Amino acid sequence: MSDRPSKPRAEHVDAHTSPSPQAYWEPHWANGRRYRAIDAHEAALLAEHLGPGNGRPALDIGSGDGSLARHLHHRLGYRTTGIDCAPSAVTLASGQDTSAGPNPLWKCADFGTDDLSALPDAAYAVITCRLVYRWVEHKPSFLDRVRRLLAPGGCFWVVSEIHGRREQAGPHRHLGITAAEAEILTARWSAVRTADLDVLRCYALRP
Repeated sequence: MSDRPSKPRAEHVDAHTSPSPQAYWEPHWANGRRYRAIDAHEAALLAEHLGPGNGRPALDIGSGDGSLARHLHHRLGYRTTGIDCAPSAVTLASGQDTSAGPNPLWKCADFGTDDLSALPDAAYAVITCRLVYRWVEHKPSFLDRVRRLLAPGGCFWVVSEIHGRREQAGPHRHLGITAAEAEILTARWSAVRTADLDVLRCYALRP
C-alpha cells in the first residue's frame, strides 16, 4: 500500500537544482506509475463529510488518473474540475471518461504557482487534495490559495499519510506529513474533523 513515491525532503534539496513539480511527476505518470485506489471505507467518509453535490462546483487538486474527481462528479453529484501539473496524468484522466452524460473538466496546471483565472468557477463548494499535500513545498501559500477559492461554508478535504505510521524499517518510512506540517494544515480553520485510514488521515476543514 503506497502513497506518492519517495522524494528527498525539502530541506535536503538544492533550490537551484530541484525539479519543478511537472518535471518530477510527469515521468511517473508517463511510465505507468499508479497510486492507491479509493476503497469502500474512504468512499463512505467522502459521502459523510462532503455530502451530496447537487451540481455545486468541486475542484480536485493533483487529480492524477481522475478517480477522485470522477467519484465527486458521478457518485456525489458535484460539477467537478480536476487539475494536475503532469500532462500524462491529465491525458490518462480524460481518456477514462466513459459516461454518456457530462464528465469532469480536466486542466493541466500547477495549482501552487500557475495563474488560476482559467478555472471555470470563482469559488468551490468542495476542494480536495488526495495524497498530494505532503509534496507541496510552500504549504502556507498553497493553503492561502485554497482559502481564496473555497466558498463560504465549503469544505477542504485532504488525505495524507501521517509520518511515523509505517514500520520504521520499511522503505517508505519517511513518507507522510509531520506533526508540524499537520499543524500548518489545520490552523486558521473554524472547524477541523479527522478520520483515519490505516497510515492515512483524512481532514475535513471548513472556513
